[in-house]
Amino acid sequence: MAQVVVGRIVRPHGVRGEVIVEVRTDDPDARFRPGTEYDTPKGTLRAETVRWHQGRPMLTFAGVTGREAAEALRGTELTVELPSEDLPSDGEEYHDTELIGLRVVEGDGTEIGTIARVDHGPAYETLVVKRRGTHPALIPFVDEMIDDIDTEAGTVVVELPPGLLEL
Repeated sequence: MAQVVVGRIVRPHGVRGEVIVEVRTDDPDARFRPGTEYDTPKGTLRAETVRWHQGRPMLTFAGVTGREAAEALRGTELTVELPSEDLPSDGEEYHDTELIGLRVVEGDGTEIGTIARVDHGPAYETLVVKRRGTHPALIPFVDEMIDDIDTEAGTVVVELPPGLLEL
């Protein structure tokens, strides 16, 4: 079993506690259903209603009533526990939980830091890499910059363009 992020609450919608969710799963119809329980840093949330609007699920949760309560959930990641056999095994896809904590190194072995989180953007994901004594590095998670991911060794080997780490 593995905890997998399936969505992130973007913002409240309306005044009755409904929220808009950014989808982070390849099977949204299966992951966003009434009765589904999501683990969050703020506790478990159980979906009461789910409807779709402009390609995004809009959910209400048990015990979350009113816009203020929904606003307090802004930015919250929704995770579910999935059996290992439901996870991709082709080596081409990675869940955030598999990447967080991996060391990021350059091809020559120079260590950059450790992946603290993965930010999801409209075009690509960004690795937020915690570094000692300086600001975090933001590394686009694209083929041109990622040479190798070895979850067993706990490393991500990158080839970065000059100046990226100074941004």
